Amino acid sequence: MAEVGIFVGTMYGNALLVAEEAQAILSQHGHQATVFEDPTLADWEGFSQKIALVVTSTTGQGELPSSIVPLYEDIHARLGHQPTLRYGVIGLGDSSYSHFCGGAKKFDALLQEQGASRLGDPLFIDAVDHPEPETVAIPWVEAWVALLN
Repeated sequence: MAEVGIFVGTMYGNALLVAEEAQAILSQHGHQATVFEDPTLADWEGFSQKIALVVTSTTGQGELPSSIVPLYEDIHARLGHQPTLRYGVIGLGDSSYSHFCGGAKKFDALLQEQGASRLGDPLFIDAVDHPEPETVAIPWVEAWVALLN
């Protein structure tokens, strides 16, 4: 079974709630999943040959929440090529802002540039349509689990 690190960027706790739901689903399917609420580069590097799931909200200006900015910056400045990393992305945002899910899209773009392999399409959850993001995330994670084997 797979080992998955769930790296969270949250402002109001919704991304953490989604991450915890994902962890429960992964565990139910026999995978080992660890949630990192204030992720560090050392946490990330522990999954370089495993699987990472980035679950992050976005600020009103399309940026990452402060809880995950240091990780993003360290990955950008210090890691470079990550060809052995497999990952997924769940973004939470609000389409009434011009930079809808900008934080998650930014993180995804960085990992793509560094040669990581994305498993499936990213999930972008719109708070306008889905005030409880876990209702959209749960079916996505259930489908994403099948890609881990």
